[in-house]
Amino acid sequence: MPVHPVDKPLGSSSHDVVARARRLLGTRRVGHAGTLDPLATGVLVLLSEEATKLSPFLTASDKEYLAWVAFGLGTPTLDAEPPEDDGKLTRAAPDALAALTQEGVANAARAFLGLTEQRPPAFSAIKQGGTRSYAAARRGEATEPPARPVAYRRVEVLGFAPRRGDLPAGFAPRSAAGDPAPGAATTARRSAWRPSTAPGSRGFDLPPELAELPCALVAVTVAAGTYVRSFARDLGACLGVPAHLAGLVRVRAGKVDLADCSPLDTVASAAPLDPVALLPYPRAPLDDRTATAVRQGKQVELGLTGTTALVDEEGNLAAIVEPGPDGRVRYARVWQRGMTP
Repeated sequence: MPVHPVDKPLGSSSHDVVARARRLLGTRRVGHAGTLDPLATGVLVLLSEEATKLSPFLTASDKEYLAWVAFGLGTPTLDAEPPEDDGKLTRAAPDALAALTQEGVANAARAFLGLTEQRPPAFSAIKQGGTRSYAAARRGEATEPPARPVAYRRVEVLGFAPRRGDLPAGFAPRSAAGDPAPGAATTARRSAWRPSTAPGSRGFDLPPELAELPCALVAVTVAAGTYVRSFARDLGACLGVPAHLAGLVRVRAGKVDLADCSPLDTVASAAPLDPVALLPYPRAPLDDRTATAVRQGKQVELGLTGTTALVDEEGNLAAIVEPGPDGRVRYARVWQRGMTP
């Protein structure tokens, strides 16, 4: 049951990546666990064959990003995609930009930790009246979807400079204590990507700048469904200037770290991840007899208290279940024997 974490290249849509992976893996059954915009890079979790059934369970996980927010210019898409008509750009007065400071940006950013609702971008995949919002927006019928629940787990301003090119260019994963994480990050250890000049640090591909503008580098951890483009727009609004997302790198999706990811072109040769280790649920081991009953959809009594991953004696995922009445289980999804990582 292969799970393939890839480092999505700049300029490719998630659909493009899936199409390329289908050819490389030799199967039509490829999906993903959470889309990324074309101008974003980083963690894109691809799922193939029976692992495609994991999508709803992995997509709901928190995401962590490095975001470059440019102040002084607003765009229809809220990112660095240049509009066909420059008249659709909104600009700030020079004196408003001159008043910006890192301390002011950090103070404004902290307010997002209490945010519970936010308006998604007009250019998004959210459906309104049966139509994708971005499709209506590209026809000139741009209307922002209504506000919906969001959650910001962590917001940290890592730097502020007169232009994006003056911000740190090298990054590396660091442990929670702030020390460099030894070796590559794994699904068993959460790390935070931070600016670094140490050997082994890496840079990221960012879209071309629309203009030389004051820019903040922000690390944000958000719940699923939270648009970082909306964060850029609203951070600028808090400071009294238009703003857009000048770059975005997803460095973690659930338990998958960017250091776990391989380039897209090597997806067929890179070692897949264990799907059981990625699930955000406790696991319960089953003996062979019970695993067979579970795979047949029979009712079993396991005394569970929450959503649980059931694993057979060989370590393979048998089912994801929820507690039902009388100590029995309700099946959310079942996998048959032989669906190995």
